[in-house]
Amino acid sequence: MGSSALLTVVLAGALLWISAIHAASDSEDDGKLLCACKNEKGTCVNETCNGDICFYSWVQEKEERGCFSANHYREQCLTSFPRFFVSCCKENLCNAFTTPPPNINGEPTTKPPELRPELWIMVSLLLFIITASVCGLVLFLLFRRAHCRLRNVEDHDPTMLKVPNGDDPTYGDIFDEFCTSGSGTGLPYLVQRTMARQISLVECVGKGRYGEVWRGTWMGENVAVKIFSSRDEQSWFRETEIYNTVQLRHDNILGFIASDMTSKNSSTQLWLVTHFHELGSLYDFLQYSSLEPESCLRMCLSVACGLVHLHTEIVSSQEKPAIAHRDLKSRNILVKRNGQCCIADLGLAVIHSQSHDYLDVGNNPRVGTKRYMAPEVLNETIRMDVFESYKQTDIWALGLVFWEITRRTIVNGIVEEYRPPFFDLVPLDPSFEEMKKVVCVDQQRPSLHNRLHSHPILSTIVKIMKECWFLSPQARLTALRVRKTLSKLDHDSDFSIEKLKRDI
Repeated sequence: MGSSALLTVVLAGALLWISAIHAASDSEDDGKLLCACKNEKGTCVNETCNGDICFYSWVQEKEERGCFSANHYREQCLTSFPRFFVSCCKENLCNAFTTPPPNINGEPTTKPPELRPELWIMVSLLLFIITASVCGLVLFLLFRRAHCRLRNVEDHDPTMLKVPNGDDPTYGDIFDEFCTSGSGTGLPYLVQRTMARQISLVECVGKGRYGEVWRGTWMGENVAVKIFSSRDEQSWFRETEIYNTVQLRHDNILGFIASDMTSKNSSTQLWLVTHFHELGSLYDFLQYSSLEPESCLRMCLSVACGLVHLHTEIVSSQEKPAIAHRDLKSRNILVKRNGQCCIADLGLAVIHSQSHDYLDVGNNPRVGTKRYMAPEVLNETIRMDVFESYKQTDIWALGLVFWEITRRTIVNGIVEEYRPPFFDLVPLDPSFEEMKKVVCVDQQRPSLHNRLHSHPILSTIVKIMKECWFLSPQARLTALRVRKTLSKLDHDSDFSIEKLKRDI
């Protein structure tokens, strides 16, 4: 193109803009847009037109520019099919230099919508949050696994099984500091593990065939730690199992805190952590203490209450099966500071649920203490498949425990030395056959001092003892009957003492 031609184009453009400006000034009066106009219909004036919307269209390589009213917007501007392009705008001469896109041939003529910036930001933020969450979870799992491995190699690595809460007032404030698990069975698992790491053993307070009992401290309070020998693992496991599966919280059942399997000096220790009672077992207490008749009644009644709670099945939302102790004796009963007793050592217990129709005898090969065995156990006539049989053996042993307590009770200024049941008939460690001969063949019973019959409280307890020692298991009292009789006796005794005070 020569310079003359270029000059001609420039002049033509200038004339177009001048005419457009004049047309725009004319169109401002009626509110219409000034649009570039080029078509074959002859509707253009000086290559411009006035309308509500300017447009440019390209149809099969033919261009058109022009304008139209607003009510034709949808049919003119939103049409889309191959080899067709249309562009609409709402500014003066906005369609003057519009051209079709380069890839219009064979492609859809409408432009794809562009993603808004805020959408990109939201998608990016969402991806970042998901990535960070996944990384955080992976790091947490790795840290937890490493932490567990580290604790497993420490001396006091507790593998806590469960912690049923106790209701002893000494421990109430401590347990109230933590939220319970909601089932009434004790502290949350994390608190259990934390608690076990804080127990310090202070002194050994007892030894036996099962192992040792230590006094320990936890959060400033004394606790008892029963350490089982490895050969008595079944007793430890059985007692732990019973405390973990039933509701045993009762004033006259030893308060259970935790069960713990620890490793010390390359050996495994089996722990039972319970409430600590400084007066020790009933056996130890009776060695150096004598009782008044009222104290004797309080002790006997508390043991009976604990046995009733064990023997009774509770059907509720937190049900408790019936339990037979099978090794009730003075060594397995602890003395509390208020003069009452609580039953301990459930390693040989039998569980029975009538509502669920099951009897769980356990698999502990250890038998009970021979000195306290009932006749049907000694002569091997006990029905092992009937739960009532086990309860009846507990009643036999309960009568022997009452005998031990009454022997150390002062009546008319007379009290006897402590002796175990049948002390005058069998040696210190009797054999099974020796006990069988005395109890089953000779049908001997512990001797009763005459002074016991002269006091109303002691005479009633003596009558209960004799009814616990019937040769026929079915003829013996139930724990509930024993408790009711002693409760009435306790009420009458309190009434008599109050009446005596008023008379004085």
